Amino acid sequence: MPLDKEVKTKIISDYHRHETDTGSPEVQVAILTKRILQLTDHLRANKHDESCRRGLLKLVGQRRRLLAYMRNTNYQRYIEVTDSLKLRRK
Repeated sequence: MPLDKEVKTKIISDYHRHETDTGSPEVQVAILTKRILQLTDHLRANKHDESCRRGLLKLVGQRRRLLAYMRNTNYQRYIEVTDSLKLRRK
């Protein structure tokens, strides 16, 4: 279940670096976080949906790798993004 176009464009406009930016790590982490929250709600209602659970774990791993990349390259931006998305930091 993909994100709605309006939701995705709002996330991109909130976290982009410049006007045409759609793929920076900040934007990717924000989109992944929204999808993770969506799948988590779905799994609370459908406990036996194993394919959805696998997809959720893949998204969490991808977000974790992107956050590690951001932490190593631009720590200040990493702090800002994790604070705005309310994510725990290591």
